[in-house]
Amino acid sequence: MKNRLSAIALACATLLPALVPTSSHAQAIVRHKIPNSDFPIAQAVTLPAGTTIHFISGQVPPTVDKNADPNSLAAFGDTKAQTVGVLTKIQDILKGMGLTMGDVVKMQVFLVGDPAKGGKADVAGFMAGYTQFFGGPQPNLPARAVVQVAALSNPGWLVEIEVVAAKK
Repeated sequence: MKNRLSAIALACATLLPALVPTSSHAQAIVRHKIPNSDFPIAQAVTLPAGTTIHFISGQVPPTVDKNADPNSLAAFGDTKAQTVGVLTKIQDILKGMGLTMGDVVKMQVFLVGDPAKGGKADVAGFMAGYTQFFGGPQPNLPARAVVQVAALSNPGWLVEIEVVAAKK
């Protein structure tokens, strides 16, 4: 009986470390690049087991001109200014959660057509703001979708962004 218990204890001591994940063996979040492209988004992002996922509600631009009509473009700026304002808000929210923009794995962007651009979404203005946060010094790219919508709840808003962040 004593030999049998010793054998069981030895087996447990040998197998237990293999069953308990450690940081050196933990899988990392994988960001799959778009083949043959340097476009600053991931084609896909894979989250391994044990990843904590954070859903950040859609954020809208801050007011840049408090003297302007609060329902006007003048109050919030153009698409680039609004994008920078929204991403700065998201960055601050993430920081408060102990996260960074590098932890963003998914982004959903809603753009309203800019009247100054003939009613078309100003994708170039969006990208000029977006690349200040993704694709430069901060290399972790999210999977992303950008859609043009008819309107947001304030007529002065051209941009709303929601993100999903994840961390091992």
